[in-house]
Formats: sequence, C-alpha cells, structure tokens
Amino acid sequence: MKYILAATEDRARTEIVRTAFRRSFHVDEASTVRDSFDIFRKRRYEFIFIDLDLIGERQRGDGDPLWKLRAAVPSAEVIVMTPPERIREAVEAVKAGAANYITTPLNADEVRYVVESIHEGIRAQSELDYLRDRFWQSDSLDVVQTRNPAMRAVFEQVRLVAPTKSTVLLSGETGTGKGVLAKLIHRHSNRREVQFIGIHCGAIPDTLLESELFGHEKGAFTGAARRKLGKFELAHGGTIFLDEIGTITPAAQIKLLQVLQDRTFQRVGGEALIEADVRIIAASNEDLARMVEKGLFRSDLYYRLNVFPITIPPLRERREDIPQLTEIFLKQANRFSHRGIHYVHPLVMDAFQRYPWPGNIRELQNLIERACILETSSTLTMASFPAELSANEPATTPIPIETRFTLAKVRALAVEEVEKRYLRELLTRNSGRINRTAEAAGITVRQINKLMNRYGMKKEEFR
Repeated sequence: MKYILAATEDRARTEIVRTAFRRSFHVDEASTVRDSFDIFRKRRYEFIFIDLDLIGERQRGDGDPLWKLRAAVPSAEVIVMTPPERIREAVEAVKAGAANYITTPLNADEVRYVVESIHEGIRAQSELDYLRDRFWQSDSLDVVQTRNPAMRAVFEQVRLVAPTKSTVLLSGETGTGKGVLAKLIHRHSNRREVQFIGIHCGAIPDTLLESELFGHEKGAFTGAARRKLGKFELAHGGTIFLDEIGTITPAAQIKLLQVLQDRTFQRVGGEALIEADVRIIAASNEDLARMVEKGLFRSDLYYRLNVFPITIPPLRERREDIPQLTEIFLKQANRFSHRGIHYVHPLVMDAFQRYPWPGNIRELQNLIERACILETSSTLTMASFPAELSANEPATTPIPIETRFTLAKVRALAVEEVEKRYLRELLTRNSGRINRTAEAAGITVRQINKLMNRYGMKKEEFR
C-alpha cells in the first residue's frame, strides 16, 4: 500500500484527497506540523498535502517547517494547499522545495491531476537521467529528444554506430542536420577526445580540393611555397566529416577510395605513403546510388562509404518536433542576444506547422534568430517573420453572420475558435502537461480541464 499525508486543520480537504485516491493510496491526516513528524516515524509517504498556513508555522528553535519536512521525508513530494489570494506565497514555497501547489477549495479531479503531473515530471527526469548515465552526454539531450518515430529510429542508429569504427553515410535534404548528427556520432565515439574536422566539399574549388583533403608538398604546383598538411593528417586519430561528398572530383574520388581501402594516402606532389587513422563520416543531399547509375560517382567508393547509411527525414515530415526545436533555437538566441524573448505566439506556431520548410531545420533556426532581432516584445509575433511564412495560411471558414445572429453570438463564436487554437498550441508546447499549460495560460488547472472537456481534447493527444 502507498501512503499520502494530508496535513491540514480542514477535515473537508482531507476527505477530498482521500476520495481522489481511494483505490490507489491510503490517506493519513495530521492537523499540525508536529503531528506530521510523529507520523513520519511510522510510514513512508509518497506525497504530502500541506496547508500554506502550516508551512508558515515557526516556533522558537523549530526552524523552517518546509525544510524540516523535506529533510524528514526526502522521498515525499510536498504539495502546498493555498487559497487563490495567496498563490504568490505558494509559488515561493515551490521555489523553496515544494513540488507544486493547489488552490482551495479542493477538487478531487484537480488533486489527481497535480499528483499525475508530478509523476510525469519524475518519469521524464528519470528517463533523461537514464540516457545521460547509459549513453547520451548531458549536452546532447536537447538534440536527441524527439516525438517523431522516424527520428527516434535515426537516434537509435546513431547510438548503435557511434562506439564503432564504421564509416557512416548520412543522407538527407539540405538543412536537415547532417552536420549536427556527425558531431553527435563523434562525441559519443571512442575518438571524442581527438579532433573532429568538417569540410564542405562543395564549397572548395575542384583545383584545391585534393590539397585541402590530403595536403601538398612544397613546389607541387604554382603557389605551393611550403608543405601543407591536409585535413586527413590534421584529423589523425579523430573523425573527418565530408559534407556534400557527391561534389568531389573523379581524381579526389580515387584518392579517397585509397584511404578507405588501404588506410593510406599521399600528399599532392608527394611519394611517401601516410597512414590515415581517421574515421570517415560522409554526407550528401544527392542520391549517390542514382549518381552511380548515371556514372557521376564511383560505385566502388559508394559501397565503401555506404557501410552504415542513415537517412534523416526533412522537417516537413517531423512537424511534431517543431515546438521542441523552436524552444531550443529561442534559448540559443536569448543566450547570445540577451533580448529576453521567451514565448512564441500561437499564430506563429500555426504558421510553422503549415509552412513547407524547404530549408528544413536550418531555415527554422535562421528565421527565429532574425525574428529575435526584430521583435520588440517578450513574445515572437507574426510581424517579426517574413510574409512567405503566412503565405500557406489556409482560407479560414468565416463565421456565418446572419441577421438571426446577435453581436454577442458572433463574439462568442470567435472567442471559442481562438480559445481552441490557443489551448491546442499550449498543450502541444507543454507535451500535454496540465499544470504547465495552466501556468502559461495564467488560469487554474480546473479551468484548463473545463476547457479541454468543452472542446473534446485529451492530454494524451499532445504527448
């Protein structure tokens, strides 16, 4: 049996808590903090519901009751019961260590939601801790969070291949995050302490590409006034990322094939064989297999590169990740610009969901960075984004306005439509967490639940 303690002088509150958890918890009661400590010696409690007034009890030599509660029962989650006019004090209690607060008079459904939201938070944190301990480094956790099944499969492939020496071929449209994924693989490999060197093959003139990759000897060609080490030498013992591999010249393809086959190469104009202890991660936004069919890319090189292929879906196929990515990029923009912009208007998020994202994640990041420069409020609004973002806005069905409709009725219909869109966006942003949604909306959990019931929304839809 699991136990809850209700520390309150109001027996009605205890009965509501008892009713809310009749089948899952045994609810004990105490009317003072001192009584609570006496009970702690007998049971292990999962949750403690305590009146705000009892937290404020300070007797000579007793110290802070909340601190003493948490010290006496460190495994229990403390929930403060507060009248609405004293919410500010309850928030201070949460900052001091309470898990959450709930307003009085209590409602059994609201009581259950508060406990459930705390459970969700604990479970989410435990999952993150598990990932951190088992594989992903803590600074990679934002990147690997996704609600899209295809991206979950991608990160699972990364997890499997990162500790190996295998060559990886990343495929996907421009801006899908191939460079981020390459760094993620390197950071979770046994080469993480050595160099990661990226080179955009398509950005280097054909005449200089071989020299950039493999280096050159003094006098190898006009202008080669001294020996130069190439990227493969600089990346010795580490990882080299060859972006847009499909653009390299036939001559460079032959030398790269030598590296993959024999793990050796020669500098341009040189004769000595140089060992290449380098892990290769290649990427292309072109279909290399089709290029092989057309004779534009060597088949033997393609098969050497295609040891472990990973295909990254475009942003338009993982729209459920847009809120999470938006939050990440907004935090990044705030970190560098210190503008204090922490929110995105629901209309902006609606536009994000409709936009086709030809530039994928990179385009989303650039748009948010630009909008943070232009925005004058604490919320990103449509005014700070280019007009093409709203060009895909569907024609809205106008609210039918007839002579039988009163002005009050028209207003009510309009408010209802805005409420539904606003609530859906907030729930999506907060992954269906009722408490966080209520806090962001500036209303109570009970009001959120009423709105969700009115519009037929279930929190499970937004997880």
